[in-house]
Amino acid sequence: MRVTVFSAKPYDRRFLGRAGDGSGHELSYLEPRLSLETSGLAAGAEAVCAFVNDEVNRDVLASLLSQGVRLVALRSAGFNNVDLEAARDQGITVARVPAYSPYAVAEHTVALILTLNRKTHRAYNRVREGNFALDGLLGFDLAGKTAGVVGTGKIGEVVSKILLGFGCTVLAYDPQPNPVCEGMGVRYVPMEELLFSSHIVSLHCPLTPATHHLIGAEALRHMKPGMMLINTSRGAVVDTRAVLRGLKEGVIGSLGLDVYEEEGDLFFEDLSQRFISDDVFARLLTFPNVLITGHQAFFTEEALTNIAETTIANITSFERTGRAVHEVSVERIAREGKPSTGTAA
Repeated sequence: MRVTVFSAKPYDRRFLGRAGDGSGHELSYLEPRLSLETSGLAAGAEAVCAFVNDEVNRDVLASLLSQGVRLVALRSAGFNNVDLEAARDQGITVARVPAYSPYAVAEHTVALILTLNRKTHRAYNRVREGNFALDGLLGFDLAGKTAGVVGTGKIGEVVSKILLGFGCTVLAYDPQPNPVCEGMGVRYVPMEELLFSSHIVSLHCPLTPATHHLIGAEALRHMKPGMMLINTSRGAVVDTRAVLRGLKEGVIGSLGLDVYEEEGDLFFEDLSQRFISDDVFARLLTFPNVLITGHQAFFTEEALTNIAETTIANITSFERTGRAVHEVSVERIAREGKPSTGTAA
């Protein structure tokens, strides 16, 4: 099939090219994000390959359909950027990568926790400047602390296992408890109890109407003062303005983000020579107890290999049978039930 790959970076070319070698597919790589303005670049393609910040709304889908596109292959697990009802109405199949390497995101989550706690990012800069003072670098033992994991799918399960290995007590919230987590000693509690009891809260849920701004003003009222909040799921699960207030008031003692609700115009690009006009994001960067990475939690050799292979498998299956391996649709969601907060992000 002729496939136009949007938001393509050098690593996409490398991994998709390797996975597609011998498949017969013709992949064209484009750096721009998919939007109504750029959808015309897919002319002549039978499928497009989109990423997390590409726009796949009704107007974009109509434009793609008019050019002969019949498949949108997402190289991500999340599909909140796709209008599934519009895809159904227009007869366009949407496929995704339901899972890749849960270890990639889980290990990055723990890296954020350890860095914020022991302040290694600040110590690194100090030592390079010849400053070996320890003032301001005080951390705490993870052993004996309570960690709350919101969403216990594959990623949340691995995070729980790692935190248990550090000696943490792990509480969890998920409408669909994971038996593996329960077997490890994770205790499921209501969300309010998790927020009140946890020194660290880590978010691993998809973005749905139920989880939009899950951590907002109301959640802050239930949190343990000085707690650590980590989000490696979806940016809009966190109400950033409310979290800013929590930081200023000391409710949130430290914040680690790999995602941001307005990241579309920021992440995956080199903006080092430009002015960042997002005042909320710029304000976050002023806090010494905030650590932000640019949506890189998934970025490991193993994860990118799995993503590329599954994406190519979806395209190949659609070409041969008219059905992708991992289709996502309004009907399928209704049939299988709304994704729990444990769904891979």
